[in-house]
Amino acid sequence: MPVRVVGFDGDDTLWHSETRFHVTQGEFRDLLSRHVTGVDVDARLAEMEMKNLSIYGYGVKSFTLSMLETAIELTEARLPATDLDVILGWGKRMLMEPTELLDGVEEALQGLDGRYDMLLITKGDLFDQESKLARSGLGDLFLGVEILSEKNAETYGAVFRRRGIDPTDFVMVGNSLRSDVVPVVALGGRAVHIPYEVTWQHEQVPEESLPKSGWWRLPAIRELGGLLESLDGPGRVLGVT
Repeated sequence: MPVRVVGFDGDDTLWHSETRFHVTQGEFRDLLSRHVTGVDVDARLAEMEMKNLSIYGYGVKSFTLSMLETAIELTEARLPATDLDVILGWGKRMLMEPTELLDGVEEALQGLDGRYDMLLITKGDLFDQESKLARSGLGDLFLGVEILSEKNAETYGAVFRRRGIDPTDFVMVGNSLRSDVVPVVALGGRAVHIPYEVTWQHEQVPEESLPKSGWWRLPAIRELGGLLESLDGPGRVLGVT
């Protein structure tokens, strides 16, 4: 089937995001090491993030609140107010950082402009994602923007109905197997996985749980245009027979 609509994830597909979380998490680990010993800070923070997803959702604000809660819990509420202020400062810094596009993104999207209807379909905090898009300089290339609290078959289905999209005409491009590939293929669409250098554990999917067809994996977004032109049948993972 020909491709009519192409959806793009934002974080770590069009612009850098996860590496910033890793930098801040390293600073958080170093800060807590001055107050507690013999504790796997990374594991405890990850547990707190998972526990808080249904309350705070995704994004920098949720991450910052989870750091604060983890710090209070691990230090038994003995963490100085000055250190709490430092953690809050990290969150503000992350929210204010410039949007840094991944290599080849602008050229790839401009090459697709006019050939396909392009949508930004990303998840996270509404204000944060809108700000990143505005700072990216890519906004005029998208026909529409969908910022979702979660990306699953239900929410993608709602986007398709709202925008009158036939899933067989749709291709989703993103770095997350869990959010950008599995639910789209389940609905009859197709997907392109472009791995990022760092992947949040929550977004990983066991290989045995992945769809057998309907999706492709590319090493870089600059190869997307050629792949979209060639799509005329069921997909496969490039390099895998």
